[in-house]
Amino acid sequence: MNPSSNDEIIRVAIAQINCTVGDLEGNAEKIFNAAREAAAQGADIVVTPELALTGYPPEDLLLRPTLYARSDAILAAMVARLAAFPDLHCVIGHPTIEGTQRYNTASVWKGSTPIGRVHKRELPNYDVFDEERYFDHGTEPMVFEVKGTRFGVVVCEDTWFPHAPLASRAAGAEVLLVPNASPFHVQKLSQRHDVMRANVTSAGLSLVYANLVGGQDELVFDGGSFVLDGNGHVTAQMKNFVEAIAVFEFDGAVPRPATIEPSLSLCEQVYRALVLGVADYLGKNGFPGAIIGLSGGVDSALTLAIAVDALGADRVRTVMMPSRYTADISWIDAREMAKRVDVQYDEIAIAPMFDAFRAQLATQFEGLAEDTTEENIQARVRGTLLMALSNKTGRIVLTTGNKSELATGYCTLYGDMAGGFAVIKDVAKTLVYELCSWRNASTVFGKGDVIPERIITRPPSAELRDNQTDQDSLPPYEVLDGIMRRFMEEDESGAEIVAAGYAEADVKRVARLIKFSEYKRRQSPVGIRITHRAFGRDWRYPITNRFEG
Repeated sequence: MNPSSNDEIIRVAIAQINCTVGDLEGNAEKIFNAAREAAAQGADIVVTPELALTGYPPEDLLLRPTLYARSDAILAAMVARLAAFPDLHCVIGHPTIEGTQRYNTASVWKGSTPIGRVHKRELPNYDVFDEERYFDHGTEPMVFEVKGTRFGVVVCEDTWFPHAPLASRAAGAEVLLVPNASPFHVQKLSQRHDVMRANVTSAGLSLVYANLVGGQDELVFDGGSFVLDGNGHVTAQMKNFVEAIAVFEFDGAVPRPATIEPSLSLCEQVYRALVLGVADYLGKNGFPGAIIGLSGGVDSALTLAIAVDALGADRVRTVMMPSRYTADISWIDAREMAKRVDVQYDEIAIAPMFDAFRAQLATQFEGLAEDTTEENIQARVRGTLLMALSNKTGRIVLTTGNKSELATGYCTLYGDMAGGFAVIKDVAKTLVYELCSWRNASTVFGKGDVIPERIITRPPSAELRDNQTDQDSLPPYEVLDGIMRRFMEEDESGAEIVAAGYAEADVKRVARLIKFSEYKRRQSPVGIRITHRAFGRDWRYPITNRFEG
């Protein structure tokens, strides 16, 4: 790409901000502060994320007419203040309503003077998205000029197809400004780069990609905003998982090289996403802290490490609830883990309560052998204790179940599934071990070696009966997770999974467990999404279901 004929440097700022859904006043203040900082750094343009004013996704708030009236009023008041920066072009994402039609809109002001607006054209309706439910399609491009260079604005999904970029180029655009609310999943950043090259820079356009950052219920937005030149080269890359305002220089339509933040490993991506998800779920919802049932096992250890890194040790409380089946090493390792991360640690023995349940049910159970019923009673006693502490203190219970357990139903309704937020709900068991090892080796969040090594190396067990291990009830986790990923995340058939080298008996068993456990998952707490298909918004299988395949 050749530079535009003008010789002036153009400075474009990306406002990678953390917005809260529904906090219109707070989000407007974030936008204004970003504009002020961008202006102070000499920016000519500042780009905010998609629907920055309302936060993303607003979901059924978008069906309420009062949302539009309120957002319009707050936006107008904030834009009036932009008169303080008369030469700054601000690209702001907000919802609009025109008659009976609703739009996902990005508007541009120069100071407080309106320049134009564009309505999102491509409305995603897959995975976690259902924008067809809320919005109508835009059709017309919007292009404006700064110092002789023409900038087009398209919104997020518009760049995942070629139509909107080509329409902008036909209207004279040389650079695309793209407000985004693109949620995280593993390796999402490289996917964004590839798609932008296919649909934007292949048309000869440079690109400024401004992404949202922060947690919103089960979604995490990872930031990672970037700039591409017209040849598809990354000329600037911002950090992932943190708020930032950065200014990038253009010679006409050609971006100058700037800082390119290094790529994160898979484990660091996931761990940072989990930390941000916990911090924002508790912070934005006003919970004073968290409570975790600490078992001496690997799942609760990882959950505790994440919670401490997200909230600080003073806001995390742990409770060990041993039974007659709890191994001594579980007590020792749980105490050691709590000591290493310096959190409150309490022990409440469940044997008296378990015995009381058994005594009250003895007549009802007479003549019946012990089975998983007695195991589940223990789990439910623990769940009741944790929820009682939650009610009394206001702290939310963080559940510790992983994706492998949730997939197969290796969890107890109203027991270990009882709680308010499922931190590792989308983390397969094999990845749990990898994340524990990564956290012990890392000092990104402070000191390393926070998880006792024996917790990572000992065979996993629910400790609800004598000499119990997970593998008594499940295939080896390496096998289980491989089948789960292919069946649940990739929609492969049983025949395809067997052809990939898995035993047919294991495939049938895992598929049956996944199908049968749907009723449990529907009652599980919301949890953080880190894969491209998580149980929850991505997975919408009927509970009553006789399909075989």
